[in-house]
Amino acid sequence: MFKTELHCHSKSVSECARVSNEEIVNKYTEAGYTTLVLSNHFNQGTQAFHKCESYQDFVTVYLNGYKDLKSDAEGKLTILLGMELRFTQNLNDYLVFGITEEFLRSHDELYLMNPESFSKLARENGLLFVQAHPFRNSMTVVQPHLLDGVEVFNGHMGHDSRNEIADMWADKYNLIKTSGTDFHYNDVPANAGIITDFEIKDVNALVETLKSGKYELIRG
Repeated sequence: MFKTELHCHSKSVSECARVSNEEIVNKYTEAGYTTLVLSNHFNQGTQAFHKCESYQDFVTVYLNGYKDLKSDAEGKLTILLGMELRFTQNLNDYLVFGITEEFLRSHDELYLMNPESFSKLARENGLLFVQAHPFRNSMTVVQPHLLDGVEVFNGHMGHDSRNEIADMWADKYNLIKTSGTDFHYNDVPANAGIITDFEIKDVNALVETLKSGKYELIRG
């Protein structure tokens, strides 16, 4: 059995995170995980926090955070590139699975898009577009047909994500179900993700696994 975390932040990129690469690797290897999707915040606020004058400069900072963790985890934990995307219209967050450096470099200012336009782009590029913690306070309901899935378990202890409502919503609209710790702080457990019979080693395998439903959810 192999465990994969789908929602984790590092302090090298996400302003709100307090965990170093070493802490992430230690936490997840000790908890028996084999794969981790680094889903740092990807939005205008994060770009401003890093004082990046251009979108491409921000992408460089974003990718360096991923590459550094991947290097630090080599031989211990497989690190995959993901992101938690926020557009400018509201406070909704979206997990995007399957992204690559080429995708980020070739599409400018993704955070200036909207759910309608990004959903189309994601499907054209074989990505999965998943709303994170969709029933947490300040979230806005999105038309289900625009999404591939919803996060039905979010383990962040500082928020009430109303996971049970998200789970029912996914059932009602036949959406992919995901689970993530939403890891920001080292004093909380790694308590979410998926379990598979095989190790997930690249973003294509991750996307195909989530589409297939051949996994079990870890729910705290």
